[in-house]
Amino acid sequence: MRAYDKFYIDGQWVAPVGQETVAVINPCNEEEIARLAMGNAEDVNRAVAAARSAFGDWSATPASERAALLTRICEAMTARQNEIGDTIAREMGMPAPWSRMIQAGLPIATFASFAQILKDYEFETPMGGTQIAKEAVGVCGFITPWNYPLHQIVGKVAPALAAGCTMILKPSQLAPLNAFILAEILDEVGLPPGVFNLVCGAGTRVGEAMSAHPDVDMVSITGSTASGIHVARAGAETVKRITLELGGKSANILLDDVDFQAAVTKGVYDCFLNSGQTCSALTRMLVPREKQSEVMDIARETVKTMVIGDAFAEGTYIGPVVDAAQQRSVQGYIQKGIDQGATLVTGGAEPPEGLETGYFVKPTVFADVTPEMTIAREEIFGPVLSIMPYGSEDEAVAMANDSPYGLSGAVWSADMERARRVARRMRTGQVYINGAGFDINAPFGGYKQSGNGRERSHYGLEEFLEIKAMMGHNQ
Repeated sequence: MRAYDKFYIDGQWVAPVGQETVAVINPCNEEEIARLAMGNAEDVNRAVAAARSAFGDWSATPASERAALLTRICEAMTARQNEIGDTIAREMGMPAPWSRMIQAGLPIATFASFAQILKDYEFETPMGGTQIAKEAVGVCGFITPWNYPLHQIVGKVAPALAAGCTMILKPSQLAPLNAFILAEILDEVGLPPGVFNLVCGAGTRVGEAMSAHPDVDMVSITGSTASGIHVARAGAETVKRITLELGGKSANILLDDVDFQAAVTKGVYDCFLNSGQTCSALTRMLVPREKQSEVMDIARETVKTMVIGDAFAEGTYIGPVVDAAQQRSVQGYIQKGIDQGATLVTGGAEPPEGLETGYFVKPTVFADVTPEMTIAREEIFGPVLSIMPYGSEDEAVAMANDSPYGLSGAVWSADMERARRVARRMRTGQVYINGAGFDINAPFGGYKQSGNGRERSHYGLEEFLEIKAMMGHNQ
């Protein structure tokens, strides 16, 4: 068992100010796999000072040099892709083959995409007699979650590096080990000292200190809506830029003309990927009322094909949820669905048979779910799908939009124009049409309480840029 007892600050591995540590637990077997040092506000102060000192030189580095460095990072991560994937499988439980492909593969693709964006991006453009310059926003603080830990880290680090920002990262203490691999890679490829700094700790201490720090120009958090509100409040005191990528309760609208076997099967698999621990998961399946019985049968049969088990066991599709608290929370939601009168199609609140050790939850499908039920309104963050019957296309759209969230969504129709028409009416940041896959080059972010700002694509780069107008430049 390795001790992660140092932070990466100003290009060096340094001992934290305090002595506090926590265990990192493998959720598949509840065994401790590492000890993690926990920082405090003094560690944040050191990291912010390093980032502030490095900002002038890094922000003035030519974009071509920054692009070349992003490419080197991409290559170094590719060389360690399986190690990264397996590390994340151990710390948060996603099955290893999926983890290698998604948890390691997406961050690699993200670095590559920003290297490409930088090659064509114009940081200065004329506008009449005025020159418009786009400049790095400054020192950034990043607070990231455990569900796609490195993917969410890189979704902030890559565009920030591309823009010329310096940064402090606070990863989740539940799945922090991948962040140390990233720090090792950044050190190895020659990122200048102070540009990237890693400090672990509790949100109430390290996250709070970063959010309120007067020398931090921007904070970006991916997490729960409650956490985002807390960060926004703390950052408001110094009027810093805040970007929030928060929760979701996304609707998957199946119109009456679709191949239900294909649409339902894919919908169930997508919902239960990563044990349902995906902020953009399509957790509400809206189906024509007269088709609900058929949909229930397809969903039940689909779940039967899914192997639940250890992240490294052959054929596993559903691993555990991340920890005991998450397991209790998800089981509580399942019980609430039963208590409020939803029809239990498959699953239930008790642990899966033979998997009493580890934080496993039965993949659970409900039908006859109505919009006012708790399982239709709150983000469960576990393998729970709500099938909701509707009467008309207009009712389906209204139900989809009847949510405090607006992160993602989907629509299926045999008529592409009809599907696009419905997609345009959905108040959400992304819509997947007819089972389309995730696009690493598309902007990602939400409407309403799912947050503000966008990650990935040139829109993601621009979150890290200030706009300066220099009048008279061309007169």
